[in-house]
Amino acid sequence: MNRSASGDTSDTGLPHDEHEPTTKASDAKRSALGAARELLASAVITYGGEPVGTVAAVGGEEHLNYRECFTRDFAVSAAAALSRGDTVIVRNFLRLLSGLQARTHTLDCFEPGEGLMPASFCVAREGDTEAVVADFGQRAIASVAPVDAALWWLLTLRAHGRSSGDDTLAEEPSVRAAIERICNLYLAPRFETTPALLVPDGAYAVDRRLGVYGHPLDVQVLLFGALRAARDLLPYDHELQKPVWKRLTLLAHHVRTHYWLDDERLNVIYRRGVEEFGSGRANRFNIYADTIPTWVMKWMQESRGYFIGNLGPARMDFRFFSIGNLLSVTTGLATAAQTRTLLDTIRAHRDDLLGQVPMKLVFPAVKGKLWRWTTGSDPKNVAWSYHNGGNWPWLTWLLAGAARHGGNDDLELARSALASSATRLHRDDWPEYYDGPNGGLLGRQARLRQTWSAAGLLAADALLHDPEADDPFAFPFDQELEDDIVDLAEDPERLEQRSHRSKPLADEA
Repeated sequence: MNRSASGDTSDTGLPHDEHEPTTKASDAKRSALGAARELLASAVITYGGEPVGTVAAVGGEEHLNYRECFTRDFAVSAAAALSRGDTVIVRNFLRLLSGLQARTHTLDCFEPGEGLMPASFCVAREGDTEAVVADFGQRAIASVAPVDAALWWLLTLRAHGRSSGDDTLAEEPSVRAAIERICNLYLAPRFETTPALLVPDGAYAVDRRLGVYGHPLDVQVLLFGALRAARDLLPYDHELQKPVWKRLTLLAHHVRTHYWLDDERLNVIYRRGVEEFGSGRANRFNIYADTIPTWVMKWMQESRGYFIGNLGPARMDFRFFSIGNLLSVTTGLATAAQTRTLLDTIRAHRDDLLGQVPMKLVFPAVKGKLWRWTTGSDPKNVAWSYHNGGNWPWLTWLLAGAARHGGNDDLELARSALASSATRLHRDDWPEYYDGPNGGLLGRQARLRQTWSAAGLLAADALLHDPEADDPFAFPFDQELEDDIVDLAEDPERLEQRSHRSKPLADEA
């Protein structure tokens, strides 16, 4: 997706709308975008003289891991790089990670399982010697393994192919083997009766305890997108195509059916029975009406809806998780009707979800005794801070991607959010996150010169500059997928009888 051909350019080389009036606000935005590019350039990590990633924060403290390249963070850097036609750093990153992937099948709980991708890596140097050191969670705070890293890697690999037009990277033996290991790891049998992926607290972007143990929405949607990416990246006759397709359809049906909440479903939950037994039970997870928080009753109105944050036995987490909801649109997990309702809900609750600098990672914050029980009294995750209701600027990228699937009102919302946050981020020296109910306070412990805050701004600007241009991280509508999900809803046995796809999605897009 090379976007440098249209429109005027500023002295930074960034495109801007030739019809945009030259105003103080537009000049400030262009200045912020130029500064974001400079920050991203200064964040590049090299290995063997080649760029291989970006540090989490420029000038990060030595004793912390902000000088490492995080797999999930680099997905945002990759989006910014691909938007200007820079495929080299993305290709090098993908190859390097495929070499770092855990490759040994082990039952040792102190070793990463085969197929796991590292949460981060750094390049250690001593004299003329360079060595790549990977972290699979063993050095991280709370020592939690990264469930989402491999999923972001698959999405980035597919995006690279779509943007560059070169599919040969995915065909390289080491990269192909990495794809296969990921699929085998995430499709492995577990103690589960649903197609959702069971993960512990702290295993993805919410990397501290926040009550997301079980089946958090963000990871389920990432898994859905990664499985779609695997379908595109593997040969159409590969042995993994059928199990990937089966899990993909089962997962889509499960999340669309059981995680979706709107006014109609809220009333059903409020009135339905409990302690049901048998295959025909309506309240499959035995959810009690008393678990519905008051804020949801006030927040939800007719024609409002979103995907809830988590689901399990007698447990329904009604919080709004932005990563999962926004990615549900771009990955195609949300139906057209759900997409429309979700975007309407974000616009209706703009003050709650976007605030001054978009956008909240989780809404609302947990407080008081619930905060103590949920976070373990984590002082970094106090109410309206960090993960617990803090605002994360990199989410502007996902907001822009989702808005492209809506109408003019949604695009205008995303453009307004981008414009208002660009100057603020530049002025505040690119903080990691903002605090407060409306995201108006600089994060209490936010690191400055945060790479994905700058990259998210650049990636969002590229997406909104020309909404018709390709978004390499998004997926096209797939009629066969929709047909199989409908078949599954009507009769689960029919899914086994359907022949699977005869050619990969990448050839159809």
